[in-house]
Amino acid sequence: MSLLSLDSAQLQQLMERTRKDYEELQAKGLKLDLTRGKPSKAQSDLANDLLTLPGESSYTDAAGNDLRNYGNLEGIRELRELWGKLQGISADQLVAGDASSLNIMFDLISFAYTFGTNDSQRPWGQEETVKWICPVPGYDRHFAITERFGIEMITIPMLEDGPDLGAVKELLQDPQVKGMWVVPMFSNPTGYTISDAKARELASLEAAAPDFRVVWDNAYGVHTLTEDFPEILPIIDYAEEAGNPNRFWVMSSTSKITFAGGGVAFFASSKANLDWYLDIAGIRGIGPNKINQLAHHQFFGSAEGVRSVMRRHAALLAPKFDAVLRILEERLGEYEVAHWTKPEGGYFVSLDVVDGTASRVWELAKDAGIVLTKAGSAFPLGQDPNDRNLRLAPSLPPLSEVETAMDGVATCVLLAALEKLSA
Repeated sequence: MSLLSLDSAQLQQLMERTRKDYEELQAKGLKLDLTRGKPSKAQSDLANDLLTLPGESSYTDAAGNDLRNYGNLEGIRELRELWGKLQGISADQLVAGDASSLNIMFDLISFAYTFGTNDSQRPWGQEETVKWICPVPGYDRHFAITERFGIEMITIPMLEDGPDLGAVKELLQDPQVKGMWVVPMFSNPTGYTISDAKARELASLEAAAPDFRVVWDNAYGVHTLTEDFPEILPIIDYAEEAGNPNRFWVMSSTSKITFAGGGVAFFASSKANLDWYLDIAGIRGIGPNKINQLAHHQFFGSAEGVRSVMRRHAALLAPKFDAVLRILEERLGEYEVAHWTKPEGGYFVSLDVVDGTASRVWELAKDAGIVLTKAGSAFPLGQDPNDRNLRLAPSLPPLSEVETAMDGVATCVLLAALEKLSA
């Protein structure tokens, strides 16, 4: 039963009932937050054993190096080997750093902007303009990095099987297009995963800029909501086979696996790219927190140990995502005023409401004590041209609060749609 199929009397009756629902929602005095994809306390508790590691028996790695001291910019070998087996990447093509992959992404663009990449004719900061391809909806913190450097961000659609590569192919004819953001698995916020065919095509596309780089941020590569772990595509191998070995800067981390502020970040790429990065990073700092890396290696034990931890995360997260999808369907499905993704992993649900009403939904929710990520946040500069998209992040609150918040969000979506229809 679409709203458009209702006559004026039915619309009026539904409007009165929805306004009453909203007034009752406001009267509850809620203080609920669905803004960021943070792990819950129960998820963080899964890694509490890390706090006792590495223990007092040894602070050395397999090679006998004292990890309390300076050095080893690449990170300890045994953890890189463990993570490499999980990601399908050789340890020789993998650097283990400190807690945040966002820090490394910022550094990579900063280094390229200041010094140029190993394939650049000049530093990016000396270019007349630098352009960047941004699949949307996408990750707001990615866009914040390119925005901070004054890079011109060009949006393309993020489809169910990955970015619109027809649009990418056309844009790559411009030598000022220097980069592209991609979250290849359980992407933020849609939960979509790039197909093998699209990954291979992206690796092989011709680019006018010899220093074109794809930030392949595999932040959610093992963050399943089911028992299944999709294959992590060997994108570095695809690029090598396609004759573009330096194209991809591959990111991952333990940030939502162990402790968000105290994990380990990983950067994988070609040898030439890693040599370029380490040469500059070695001036910025002398080495990462190797004691923390040793603790993580002991905590996980193996690649399968990581998957075991992630199954426990999934058991905590899946009921919350199920609640989001169930309530959206029960409350909004019949009215055809919204569409939403149904992710099998990751941390978000992408909600599209009636065009021109996302900001109003956000405002109504805020006034009812439900804080959502601001409408348009999944677009560069926070500008959604259709004012359509909202990102839902159900991971942090308890299940009961997720259910209460989503029932309220559904009321706000319906009320905003009715207001627009009756305007």
